[in-house]
Amino acid sequence: MRKRWIALLVENQVGVLSKVSGLFSGKAYNLQTLTVGTTEDESISRMTISVMSDDVTFEQIKKQLNRFVEVIKVIDLSETAVYMKEIMFATISELDDNQMAQAMRFAKAFDINVKDIKKDALLFECFFSQRKNDDLIDRLKREFKHVSIVRGGAVAIESFSRTQIGKY
Repeated sequence: MRKRWIALLVENQVGVLSKVSGLFSGKAYNLQTLTVGTTEDESISRMTISVMSDDVTFEQIKKQLNRFVEVIKVIDLSETAVYMKEIMFATISELDDNQMAQAMRFAKAFDINVKDIKKDALLFECFFSQRKNDDLIDRLKREFKHVSIVRGGAVAIESFSRTQIGKY
């Protein structure tokens, strides 16, 4: 079992997201993340999906997705060089003056955008890989007592210049 990534180009129609997510729930496949957005052509959306699976199950997933009329293209990103980012917001609250200074140094050291600030709280905006966001969450939890996290799913695009496999 390992994390796999698929990008789908689908018709931008009502019910397509439900149909795709229904495939995963109906077959008891667990979606890790699912991100959807329109492309340069408003009639087409691109889904970026991550799932934990073995080789056989992953092949079944791809075949079943290819059978949907609304699916234009299935792209296996698991063994492809990609650029991948995830948006994450982290709120650190109930900070005293020393902790606030520590949080600001933390943001600077890790190149994190401070999007909002008040007397005892900060809002961080992060655009990193899932792995880097996971590491960042662990570090924030160790350093600060009151941390809240909101994550969006990752989006990915194939590289046309990199030869090594992208790490998530």
